[in-house]
Amino acid sequence: MQTELSKKLGIEHAIFGFTPFPAVAAAISRAGGFGVLGAVRYTAPDDLARDLDWMQEHVDGAPYGLDVVMPAKKAEGPNHQKLTEADVEAMIPEGHRHFVRDTLAKHGVPELAEGEASGWRITGWMEQVARNQLDVAFDYPIKLLANALGSPPADVIRRAHDHDVLVAALAGSARHARKHADAGIDIVVAQGYEAGGHTGEIASMVLTPEAVDAVAPLPVLAAGGIGSGEQIAAALALGAQGAWLGSLWLTTTEADLHSRALTAKLLAAGSGDTVRSRALTGKPARQLRTEWTDAWDDPAGPGTLPMPLQGLLVAEAVSRIQKYEVDPLLGTPVGQIVGRMTSERPVQAVFDDLTRGFERAVHRINRIAGRSGQS
Repeated sequence: MQTELSKKLGIEHAIFGFTPFPAVAAAISRAGGFGVLGAVRYTAPDDLARDLDWMQEHVDGAPYGLDVVMPAKKAEGPNHQKLTEADVEAMIPEGHRHFVRDTLAKHGVPELAEGEASGWRITGWMEQVARNQLDVAFDYPIKLLANALGSPPADVIRRAHDHDVLVAALAGSARHARKHADAGIDIVVAQGYEAGGHTGEIASMVLTPEAVDAVAPLPVLAAGGIGSGEQIAAALALGAQGAWLGSLWLTTTEADLHSRALTAKLLAAGSGDTVRSRALTGKPARQLRTEWTDAWDDPAGPGTLPMPLQGLLVAEAVSRIQKYEVDPLLGTPVGQIVGRMTSERPVQAVFDDLTRGFERAVHRINRIAGRSGQS
């Protein structure tokens, strides 16, 4: 499963695996793909350094990358002053706080223990937090820096290039892809509507070739709705130089969701059991549909706040829902591919399945083209 980009990065298979779990990212790289560690949850630089140290010891010399979140629109005060987390918290309307409290009370969600801090903070959506993460990351031999919300600032791109690190940016349209190319990034991740997390409104089958044409000769990775080797083959046939997979790794044995109830919900979900909702961060993000997302999407409610206000508003609530595994409200970002995630398997087993599926697809196309003796 080789492409020009996979050869450039020195990986066996053009499979890029995004995950918040270091053990999963390392296993992806060991399996011959390219593990990309999501950094948004690392609000303390020392925590990120600890996990990058661990990855260095467990990738067996294989390359890996880091994904940060630097929103295109910054939270700023008067005269463009930088806002602290406390400043942003103060901007949250009291009516929205009441709505959160009432929704949790309706479902009997217990409070956190006295003095217990929320374990789920979305301060990582603020640019300065991401910059602090980069101060740590560039001390490690990462080979790729990806930004989940558009092109990183120009100085970040320059800094990455100074460290011989390729820069990728996610795009939900050909127009976004062209903006990334103009900004000087190296790889466009064309993320279709089917994807988990923040995503646009164009399906992968339409978006991938549009993005390829829009930014040629820059390499494009296809993302969204990809969970089989046959789908990877389709992405490469559309002109992509690899596939970017995220949701598929959530039910691997190396993943650390800290919730058997959530894992069970993922394994039981079908491809129609997700929804694009602003409930989690303020931007449309595909996730499991729950009574929590239904409450926020109900026209009778107060509506969601823009990023990063929504993430800060619901941070403690999400921690409580996850800690106490309140099933009607319990969810997570995940793509429509969740319907294929029906069992817990090691990353290597998932990789073996992907490569076998890719080979089947190639043989099938060769037979159709009258080249049955070729592979």
